[in-house]
Amino acid sequence: MEYQGNILKMRSELDDPIQYQLPIGDELVNMNALIGQHIQFNFDGQINCISCGKKTKTSFSQGFCYNCYQTVPEAGVDVMRPELSRAQYGIARDIKWAEEHDLIDHYVYLAVSSELKVGVTRHHQVPTRWIDQGASWAIRLAKTPNRHIAGIIEVLLKKHFTDKTNWRAMLQNQLDESIKLDEEKQKALKLIPAELQQYFSDENEILELHYPVTAYPEKVKSVTFDKQAEIVGKLMGIKGQYLIFDKNQVLNIRKHNGYFLKLSVNS
Repeated sequence: MEYQGNILKMRSELDDPIQYQLPIGDELVNMNALIGQHIQFNFDGQINCISCGKKTKTSFSQGFCYNCYQTVPEAGVDVMRPELSRAQYGIARDIKWAEEHDLIDHYVYLAVSSELKVGVTRHHQVPTRWIDQGASWAIRLAKTPNRHIAGIIEVLLKKHFTDKTNWRAMLQNQLDESIKLDEEKQKALKLIPAELQQYFSDENEILELHYPVTAYPEKVKSVTFDKQAEIVGKLMGIKGQYLIFDKNQVLNIRKHNGYFLKLSVNS
């Protein structure tokens, strides 16, 4: 069985365990079905921008050519730093895009992928955002009417919680099970000023996420097509946007958005 084409980040569906599909060319490959099988990826050097489709020697910000990285709204600085969004003032790379992506409800959340972290996501990206980060538990903290306010709350809470995922610990399933998200949510409320507490969410469900992994790596060896044209191994599982192979190898699929690959499957 073979597939080939430009890849995009894996699509996920909340289930027990989470279901993953890899877009490759015109196909959607059921990756859960490949766990336990030997698979092989080959890369011939072709990368296409995920925005304009042009060939690019280097991928910027997970899939863009340099020109699109500098111009398209999907690669704007506020994507990584929501507090810098100015769409509420009519300022954006593309105001129509901002109206659909920045000027909508956002959640500030707490999640555990290894340790406790704070983050921001658009309301319709729950739970996809949590899955992409490899979170094992997550809870909504605040609901805001735009990206900027969510970013301001996140900045204030970053003084007390990390906003980064320790991806190596996440892939080794090193979880701090002593963390109680409901208690941490109440602590977080007291850390933000009164004028922002109005956005505090009364949604207290703690979502528990289970990933299709048969064995976690003892150590983590990251592999990338930027250094090798062929990546092959027995697929042991999927967590976040990572494929976990035998021999402790892990492949970040999202990092390779736009790469033209051939996928071969051998039972």
